[in-house]
Amino acid sequence: MNSYLARLHAYPFERLAHLKAGVRPPTDLSPIAMSIGEPQHPPATVVLQALERAFDRLGRYPATAGTIELRAAAANWLERRFSLGAGSVDPHTMVLPVNGTREGLFALVQAAVDASSEPLVLMPNPFYQIYEGAAILAGAEPHYLDATAASGYTPDLDAVPDAVWRRCQVLFLCNPGNPTGAVLSASYLRRALELAERHDFVIAADECYAEIYSDETQAPPSLLQACLGSGRSRFERCVVFHSLSKRSSVPGLRSGFIAGDPEIIGPLLHYRTYHGSAMPLPTQLASIAAWNDDAHVAANRRLYQQKFARVLPILSPVMDVMRPAGAFFLWPDVGGDDENFTRELFATQNITVLPGSYLGRAGPRGNPGAGRVRISLVPDVDACVTAAERIREFVTSHA
Repeated sequence: MNSYLARLHAYPFERLAHLKAGVRPPTDLSPIAMSIGEPQHPPATVVLQALERAFDRLGRYPATAGTIELRAAAANWLERRFSLGAGSVDPHTMVLPVNGTREGLFALVQAAVDASSEPLVLMPNPFYQIYEGAAILAGAEPHYLDATAASGYTPDLDAVPDAVWRRCQVLFLCNPGNPTGAVLSASYLRRALELAERHDFVIAADECYAEIYSDETQAPPSLLQACLGSGRSRFERCVVFHSLSKRSSVPGLRSGFIAGDPEIIGPLLHYRTYHGSAMPLPTQLASIAAWNDDAHVAANRRLYQQKFARVLPILSPVMDVMRPAGAFFLWPDVGGDDENFTRELFATQNITVLPGSYLGRAGPRGNPGAGRVRISLVPDVDACVTAAERIREFVTSHA
């Protein structure tokens, strides 16, 4: 077997299942799952209708590159959402469909890393665990950049030594962040571009939460915007990842895309023709309908804004919690052992959250996720309010 498999950590939800094993929550309280970022809002009718009309396409093999109609829909959405300008994203050479960002993130690292040169893959800490697993299985060493309250929950790029940058082959950014919800500024992204050009590495920007944000006047920027704003019209050394899972509340559709530098997209397509990951045609047709429609996205975002508005007044008096700029997570400091908090909350209130330490790695300053939990506001509004009231009761009774 591949020796790198032995280096993989247990996935957070595997650890969570072990933590909860043997615990019997009260049966008179309905279970509320808030550990996984699995959107539960009803999918848009326009997407469901397109999928239903496309079932007759199941008798055809799809092409790995996807249809030009899908790639054009993705390119047009990028240009529209991020004000990139018509024609700035070439759907023929700059866009590649993937079966959800998770699969695409993993594939990118396998194609981009040269394992013969002691490579590093840099990532925020805490982080989406696929970044680390992809790095390890590509033969690279993960290098963690702490994102704490002191740094505004963003990695301090200027604190990274040149010796680390020289070995860096891929830098992962997550904007808005998971689990912190922090939004990277345009100036931050331009600084990352300067470093990538100086040290010749790829920036992989995970932007799958880009359509979920708190302030309607300040939508999160894209790395592609920073590229064009700094004269990089070919998106040199850059790729971005987008998904319909969060944007359109269709996590089961497994549909997303990668866009950016054609010098990266081309070889990645070549890799994926062997990887066997073509998107089914019914999924492509439903995805086209989703990328072409913005109304359901605005309605989806309003639901998350409503949840924060209802939940935070309940929790803020008893917890160190704040409203994030983006994404749909709360990232509170629980003032102690995050595993114990999670287990006891489940045991007494039948609510499942995720220990923050499961999303981070310990370094010289400890694990930046320790003492926190990730609460996903993915159930409906009423369930989120009920959960907040139970969490308040739990915290108050354990004070």
